[in-house]
Amino acid sequence: MQVVNATTAANYFHLLRRQMRRSFRKPLVVVAPKKLLKYARANSDIEEFGEGQRFKKIYTDQNKTLVASDKVRKVVFCTGQVYYDIDNARTKENQNEVAVIRVEQLCPFPFKQVNAELQKYKNASVQWVQEEPQNQGCWQYV
Repeated sequence: MQVVNATTAANYFHLLRRQMRRSFRKPLVVVAPKKLLKYARANSDIEEFGEGQRFKKIYTDQNKTLVASDKVRKVVFCTGQVYYDIDNARTKENQNEVAVIRVEQLCPFPFKQVNAELQKYKNASVQWVQEEPQNQGCWQYV
């Protein structure tokens, strides 16, 4: 089974494309809210739909003003629309020493990619953020 929460139009497209192109069928649960379908920041450039592009299980931090990886003090993992809220708050407060990483595929969990991201930020504390209380959402699973 796959559980995903795509946060961009291109990733949503590649997710559905991957599902249909597989030679076998595997259940797919998409927990993405409808809000992101119309949200301007979730739009994708046309190049992201092109040849050679694939579904991304995680998105690394895309803040262009992020400090060097050894100076990052906190790594925040999240999924879904809460990313945009965190990114807006980070920009507003000028928190350039906080890296935000989006987990797009929750099950099966992308351990290799998450571990590779954690290796970049060795001096940082790690935190999972979600909109729901701890007894709901992905908190206990992740």
